[in-house]
Parts: sequence; C-alpha cells; structure tokens
Amino acid sequence: MHNLAVTNSSLVLAAGLVLIALYIGYHEKLGIDRDMIIGVLRAVIQLFAVGYLLKYIFKIDNVILTIVMMLIIVFNAGYNAMKRSNGIPNTLMISIVSIFVSTGVTVFSMVITGALKFIPMQMIPITGMMASQSMVAIGLCYRNLNTNFRDERQQVLEKLSLGGTIKQSSSNILRESIKTGMQPTVDSTKTMGIVTLPGMMSGLIFAGIDPVYAIKYQIMITFMLLAATSLGSVMACYWAYKGFYNSRDQLIDRTQK
Repeated sequence: MHNLAVTNSSLVLAAGLVLIALYIGYHEKLGIDRDMIIGVLRAVIQLFAVGYLLKYIFKIDNVILTIVMMLIIVFNAGYNAMKRSNGIPNTLMISIVSIFVSTGVTVFSMVITGALKFIPMQMIPITGMMASQSMVAIGLCYRNLNTNFRDERQQVLEKLSLGGTIKQSSSNILRESIKTGMQPTVDSTKTMGIVTLPGMMSGLIFAGIDPVYAIKYQIMITFMLLAATSLGSVMACYWAYKGFYNSRDQLIDRTQK
C-alpha cells in the first residue's frame, strides 16, 4: 500500500491553481470572483473541521455518535434541497423524510447483506454520498415541478375541468420531474469507466487497493446511488406536487409567489 505525500507546501502550490480560475473570472468579467474566494475559504475551513471531527469519531467508534452524524448529514441535505423548492409548501419535511428513507433503505440493506459494516469509517462517508445524491435529485425535481406547473398550467386546468383527479391531471408533470431528478445519476452511470473514474474508486486506487476490488466496490455504490435517487425523487414528487393545489383540489399558481 502506497502512502500519499500531500504536504502543506503541496497544498499551497495547489491553491495557486485557483488563481487561474480567478483570472478567467476577472478577465471575462463573470462577476464570480468574490463567490469563488469565499467558496474556496469555506471549503478549506469546513473540510479541515470535518476531517478532525471524523478522526475523533473514527477513533472512539461509538454507535450512537455514528447515528447522530448520519442524521445530521440527512438533515443538512434536506435543508439544502428545501432551499431549491422556490415556495413549494412543506418541502423541509418532504426533503428530510425523502432523503432519510432513500438513504436509510440503501445503506442498511447493504449492512444487512454484510457488504458494509456499521462502523463510522464506512457509515458516515456512504451516508454522505447517498444523501448528497438524493439532495441533488430532489432539488431538480422541485425545479421541474415549478417550471412545468407554470408552463403546463392550462393543460392541467383542462384535465381538472374534465373531471380528472389532481394525480391524473399532474401525471405528465410528475413523470417528467421524477425523470429529471434521476437523469444525472443515470447519465453518470452510462459514462462510468469510459469518461470518468468515480471518486470512490479513484480514492481506493490512490490508497493502494487492488483496482479490481475498487471496481467491485464502485459498482455496489453505483447501484446504491441509483436506488437512492429513484426513491428520493418519487417520494419528493408525489408528496410535493400536492402543494400546487388547495384543499378543494383547485390549482394554485405557486410560481407567482
């Protein structure tokens, strides 16, 4: 197993590469210089803080603390997904529950089969991967729901006037929104190993693990991500779309709020 030699001086030199992005932003007048600097500083501070926290958690190997960290990850993912909802009601609860279920089902099914062990070194990173992917998928679902309920408002009203239920009247929008949420994961799966070497696989190879073992691990993670985004997208869409209707099943134009 090879040791990675990432020294402080190496990090400083790597930080110099950020100057390239800053120069491009300044030269092209993109107006993202300040956001880029803040983003880099926040990333460094957050990653170091999380790194030392994880080192402590891995060392004590406590089940309760591991579960608490997993719940914190799920809550933060749900909160960030909620911020992309643009006024859809109850999306904090919808996002947290959807991510909790999608992450919980995929992670604990692998624990039950013995593919993963319930130890912080495995549970916390895997939970983060599942929750973040579900968060992105649910955020895309919210955006697509808002867009399609605005663009297809007349069609929905016509279906309602002909006696359709809110589910029947929203079926096309629900189908497209779920598809939109799942699409990035599906696309990345199709190009995996040809265009990209995923982070999990690359990290294991960097650490000196046999590439064949790393591939098997990545395949398992890919299957888990597909399941997580599917569950999260379906739950969020079928729960959130009801927020576009009032108690009398009348369509509300939420996009104007």
